Amino acid sequence: MKKTIIVDENDKRIGLKIRRDIKQEEIYRVSALWIENSKGDVLLAQRSFDKKNNPGQWGTAVAGTVEEDEDYDLNIYKEAEEEIGLKGEKFEKSFKLRRIGKHNFFCQWYFLKIDKELEYFTIQQEEVEKIKWFKKTELEKELELNPDKFLASTSDILNKFRNS
Repeated sequence: MKKTIIVDENDKRIGLKIRRDIKQEEIYRVSALWIENSKGDVLLAQRSFDKKNNPGQWGTAVAGTVEEDEDYDLNIYKEAEEEIGLKGEKFEKSFKLRRIGKHNFFCQWYFLKIDKELEYFTIQQEEVEKIKWFKKTELEKELELNPDKFLASTSDILNKFRNS
């Protein structure tokens, strides 16, 4: 079983733990990929209903916890291939955020602009229920009317990418 990298307040590696043994106050690393097409639509993934955390909620197209033998870059390319079958693309490294709450982590964000139909992607059923291209106006409306359908960070991340 692979271990998760534990870091300090400055994102410096301080240890390794099995995921289920991570305490709430411990900080780990996550990488995430925001995908848009040339029309500005956003590709989101609905988490599998079998997931322990946030089952069935919509969020960024790809995200994963960085494991012991990885850095942020290795992790995001691995996760993109596993979760939605995306390979051979070059991601743009974007901002890094610190999340504090039920889960405490640093998240390194990446960005990709790609014009592909949904059929191009191959989803990993254990992780992803389905994917969908959202028009930004549709996404903003859905986030306002039905925020429980989405991961809590989705609105913040949409705004971050809109303003970057």
